[in-house]
Amino acid sequence: MAWGDIASIGFTAVGLVFFVAGTVGLIRFPDVFSRLHALTKADNLGLGFLALGLAFQAPGWTEIAMLAMVWALALVAAGTAAQMVARAALAEGDKDERP
Repeated sequence: MAWGDIASIGFTAVGLVFFVAGTVGLIRFPDVFSRLHALTKADNLGLGFLALGLAFQAPGWTEIAMLAMVWALALVAAGTAAQMVARAALAEGDKDERP
């Protein structure tokens, strides 16, 4: 097994851990804003590590650039969506403790 394969497995595993942590935060945290914070931050990091792990398996620079663009688009989309959900929750006065 080459060093690139080991790095790919390691970064992908770290990404999986962040995805699981974000999901646990979504389930466990009491209010909308805490859930959004945990989910957005953890999923962005998880996707970054996953893209980095996949970059070690990519055959060329074009594929690596495409992975980086997908990650950048997801960063912008997740932040924008979380901001829209938080603004709607704030406008409705949503302070509930459980979903």
